[in-house]
Amino acid sequence: MLPNKSILKVEHLSISFGGLKAVDDLSFEIAQNQIYGLIGPNGAGKTTVFNCITKFYTPDSGNAWFHTKQGKTVNLVDHKVHDIVGLGMVRTFQNVELIKELSILDNLLIGAHSQFKTGVLAQSFRLRKAVLEENEYRTKARSIIEYMGLGGKDAELVGGQPYGTLKRIELARTLMSNPKLIILDEPAAGLNGTETQALAGLIKQIRIDFNCSVLLVEHDMTLVMGVCERICAISFGKKLAEGTPTEIRNNQSVQEAYLGKDE
Repeated sequence: MLPNKSILKVEHLSISFGGLKAVDDLSFEIAQNQIYGLIGPNGAGKTTVFNCITKFYTPDSGNAWFHTKQGKTVNLVDHKVHDIVGLGMVRTFQNVELIKELSILDNLLIGAHSQFKTGVLAQSFRLRKAVLEENEYRTKARSIIEYMGLGGKDAELVGGQPYGTLKRIELARTLMSNPKLIILDEPAAGLNGTETQALAGLIKQIRIDFNCSVLLVEHDMTLVMGVCERICAISFGKKLAEGTPTEIRNNQSVQEAYLGKDE
């Protein structure tokens, strides 16, 4: 089960595709309000781990215990993919998943869909309760847009925005559902050095201001070492090492996986 001070505990997670073992008996644990990193070479299985935790994939074996925002401990393996956001876990994707034809504000409102209490019928007929609720979330969305440094852009279409702005919009959308754990899949991909540095500060601040944990997959080791308090390194789906950034940086198995072994 899940210790009191933990938000997520992955136990013996495994999944195969055909004869390929993509994740192999992987276990790790994330504390509440912790920024945790998952690293590994290309093809190590990092995104597959994310997809198993968020139920885009159903693992062959293992458990993923999660402390929900409702205060309960659940095994994510027993839930459907559309349940995950409501439990308090949200994610971003390697490729930005935004609707370009909608405004920045409307894209954020999509992130709040699991929070709406009024039903489709009330929203369709624009009943007073539905209108009041929508206005409440519009106010929240504008506040988050301002927080992300995008104030004044809420009515602008997502299409045509700079790539760095798209990354911020996707991150902003995760905040609409009051998450307990945000999973970031390569958030620095495509960003320049200045944007990556700003992202590092933003991730740290979000953890504080929104009282949540962060699970980060990233190839940019400067970002990982700069923001993560604990890191799990994997290769070919198996755990190589787990520890502090300093311990991971100095671990011989991790160095060999990234740089190759000298003969």
